Amino acid sequence: MNNSYSQLLKNIENGEIRSIIFIPSRREVIVEFINGGRENIPIFYNDQKILRTSEEFNVPLTVSDLRSEQRLADLVSGFGLAFLFILSLSFILRRSAKLLNNVQSFGRKSSQVTSDELGKVTFDDVAGLNEESEELSELVTFLKKPQSLINLGAITPKGVLLVGPPGTGKTLLARAIAGEADVPFFSISASEFVELFVGVGAGRVRDLFKNAKAKSPCIVFIDEIDSIGRQRGTGFGGGNDEREQTLNQLLTEMDGFVPNSGVIVIAATNRPDVLDAALIRPGRFDRRINISLPDRKARYEILSVHARTKPLSESINLKQWASRTPGFSGADLQNLLNEAAILTARNNNKIISNLEIENALEKATFGLTTKPLSDMTKKRQIAYQIIGRTLVALSIPSKDKLEKISILKSAGLVSGLTYFTPHEETIDSGLFTRSYLYQKIVISLGARAAELVIFGQNEITQGSQRELDNVYYWAKQMVTNYGFSDLGPISYESSNKPVFLGKDLIANKKEFSQKTRKEIDHQIILIANRAIKYAIELLTDKISLMDSLVDELIEKETLDAEYIINSLENYLTP
Repeated sequence: MNNSYSQLLKNIENGEIRSIIFIPSRREVIVEFINGGRENIPIFYNDQKILRTSEEFNVPLTVSDLRSEQRLADLVSGFGLAFLFILSLSFILRRSAKLLNNVQSFGRKSSQVTSDELGKVTFDDVAGLNEESEELSELVTFLKKPQSLINLGAITPKGVLLVGPPGTGKTLLARAIAGEADVPFFSISASEFVELFVGVGAGRVRDLFKNAKAKSPCIVFIDEIDSIGRQRGTGFGGGNDEREQTLNQLLTEMDGFVPNSGVIVIAATNRPDVLDAALIRPGRFDRRINISLPDRKARYEILSVHARTKPLSESINLKQWASRTPGFSGADLQNLLNEAAILTARNNNKIISNLEIENALEKATFGLTTKPLSDMTKKRQIAYQIIGRTLVALSIPSKDKLEKISILKSAGLVSGLTYFTPHEETIDSGLFTRSYLYQKIVISLGARAAELVIFGQNEITQGSQRELDNVYYWAKQMVTNYGFSDLGPISYESSNKPVFLGKDLIANKKEFSQKTRKEIDHQIILIANRAIKYAIELLTDKISLMDSLVDELIEKETLDAEYIINSLENYLTP
């Protein structure tokens, strides 16, 4: 159809149009034809002719004003946009209020410390710490019968600092004090005080002591106190960081303007050298209890405590295992028996035997063992390293006791296992003689000496790298710290290492000349070279013994100490 204006007038005259809808705002009409068609045809502005023509030929014409509908649509869309804006604003306000509440409650998070719910612990449950328990028993008297001491003018200690290596029972000892005194026990880690925002940790300290005072007398135990108690002013920048603000609040709570009676603070750390001087002064931490690694008797008591709940074979002698575990902490001993129980369950046994404890000890000492190498050349070279180290250790008057050797490769160890039990007195006393340290260096070079004797200079391997690290460490200690060299009884390095980067950069170092530094390096190399020559001398006349023992080790994969010792004695006997 032609939708021109003139054709529209002809269609009206011819009777071909059923109805017309006139829309003034659009300057067009909607035409419905008798045959069912429908078209939009533009007209002139304020066109009267189309009205007269439609009226003349009786064509229904309806005027439709869409402006009211448009206004209604605009109104509805406006209300919709306003509703969406109000809804979005309400959502933003709710999120802001929630964030504000979180920020306001952030300081109270983790400060609501509940009393100990792990069960009552007494000094009877603390094995191997008899002297420490006796020293701390006076705190129980202060908590249970304070008046008897107050009458004598004694003041309740403000704090006790427990110092010792990890796993020695510091937390257990603090719980035992609370259990003996039957008072509430609040425990928290010092790292929980430190958060993102400055002032949060100080608020938590206030909340902690407020809750503790409400239940006094009580004990507050802060683990790893060194995380907030480090020395102040030792790094770059100002002193307004979160950690220092928390420490300042802790100092105030322990000995500030407000009395803190009835609350005893017990803190544990293995880094006492980094603590701030104001924290460890009398009046805050009045006592310092040093908890060292347990000796043989203490290890036996600890093993006896942990063995109560485990079905042990009657053949197990805990005193013997206590003598074989020097240097083990209480946690290490607990883990030893736990690993033995796991190995027993894995083997579908119901009784823990010496074999499971032996395997657990090897796992704790060397890690997981793997299958031996399939390459016979490498396997033989590793075997010579093991036998060489063992024969050197047996040929010098070493106090360490050989237990066994194995060709089974351990995780991280390429040169197999050579298991020595350290001498009890040396470990417990912590005193090393010059001869003992030199012997350790010689033994550490036994594997390299064996390779030099058997394979020559060009065929040595890196399999003894771990022992070489020990050589450098002990030789350096002998020269720079212990005065065991020709340089004389002088310590060139301080044992108190700087803690922070800033302090490390600005600390006053010990001054010595470059010539002295070269002489220190010369003495270290001299000790190592003298030790390797001595190890080679010890093995040079034992080549045939080494060959036979290497064949035995490759075949059996494991050799006991008794077999090796007897073989050496028979070889040396004319």
